[in-house]
Amino acid sequence: MSSGSLRCVIVAVDGSESSMDALRWALDNLKLQSPAPDSTSGGSFVVLHVQSPPSIAAGLNPGAIPFCGPSDVAVPAIMAAIEAHQRRITEAVLEHALNICSEKNVKVKTEVVIGDPKEKICEVAEKLNADLLVMGSRAFGPIKRMFLGSVSNYCTNHAQCPVVIVKAKDTA
Repeated sequence: MSSGSLRCVIVAVDGSESSMDALRWALDNLKLQSPAPDSTSGGSFVVLHVQSPPSIAAGLNPGAIPFCGPSDVAVPAIMAAIEAHQRRITEAVLEHALNICSEKNVKVKTEVVIGDPKEKICEVAEKLNADLLVMGSRAFGPIKRMFLGSVSNYCTNHAQCPVVIVKAKDTA
């Protein structure tokens, strides 16, 4: 598939500089399909952000919050605060990504989903029938990768479309 025939390119962003570098790379290097003469819609870039579920983001099992006890009021209040915090983070991530797109004079679509990033990125790529998925690599060392897993590695092996991993520039 040539670069000019791409209809849907998803760029997964998580707020890290490596994900924003991947977005810059995609905008600079990929050419989307031009609109047909009788159509206004051509290819599109989709900036995708995945939020963790609130209980996972807090690192807590909502039913086992030790300082809350069994109160039906405390747990929902804490979860609501976590959700509000996550919304602010998502807004900041998307604002940063959209500023990059604006600097490059490229209009993009945005999508936000909640769940496990590696699974949700693959699901959205399949749902949107993506031609290409672009991601940054955080370059975890072998120990961190063993415990945390690698979202980019998972997506490379499970996404239903080609995946481009944009590695961080070596600063050494």
